[in-house]
Amino acid sequence: MSVSYAFILMLLGCSLVTAIPRMLPFLVMRNMNISEPILKWLSYIPICIFSALIIESFMTNGAGGFQIHWLELVAVIATLLISLLTRSLLWTVILGVAMMAILRLIL
Repeated sequence: MSVSYAFILMLLGCSLVTAIPRMLPFLVMRNMNISEPILKWLSYIPICIFSALIIESFMTNGAGGFQIHWLELVAVIATLLISLLTRSLLWTVILGVAMMAILRLIL
């Protein structure tokens, strides 16, 4: 396999385009003082994003209207119960994936 000079330039360009948007906010924000209410508000963003991803997996609003995917909803509820009982991210992920696989296999 030969690697051309243009391919290396393209690879470096793609790496820069990927890295700059990820690093630029950290570089800009590291010298700024952020007020406590803003920091508290920012702390909710990961929870909101995670909730949106989960809710989007079992609720859709498409051309056919609002739909609930009951199989995914059952897996989400079971995984939520597992997380409340175990309080372990590892067991929640493992048992959640296993729950979804079992439900898809059975139904």
